[in-house]
Amino acid sequence: MVKGLSRFKPGVNRRTHLFMSAILWTAIGLLLLTKGAFRLSQLGDWQPLLVALAVLAGSLKAYFILDKAARRGISRILTFEEGTCLGAVYSVKTWIMVLCMMGMGVILRNSSLPLSLLCFLYITIGWALLVSSRLAWRAWLKGK
Repeated sequence: MVKGLSRFKPGVNRRTHLFMSAILWTAIGLLLLTKGAFRLSQLGDWQPLLVALAVLAGSLKAYFILDKAARRGISRILTFEEGTCLGAVYSVKTWIMVLCMMGMGVILRNSSLPLSLLCFLYITIGWALLVSSRLAWRAWLKGK
């Protein structure tokens, strides 16, 4: 029975896992950057200082926090056997963390935080994800 069900498992190779990891970090980073920029445009006047501070904070978050997580994820993927399920691109612990971050995003979006602070958070986190996605892209390209 289990053997018969395994044919429905979306098993892929390591390179595809690396690609999916890179795509997810990049797409979510771009989504948050876009949300931040859109909401920033609703403030009326351009706020270059807010953007500069958010990019600086995002760069620091990327280099000191997210790069470590990305490296751990890449190392984990490189240990996979060929045909490992696509959902294994992240560990169960990481998937739970992703769900918590999504929930936190909903809470923040519905909070009474000033719009400028919300924009700062969106841009900071989006930029950090985008910067750290470079590690997965590099690992994927190296696998060619």
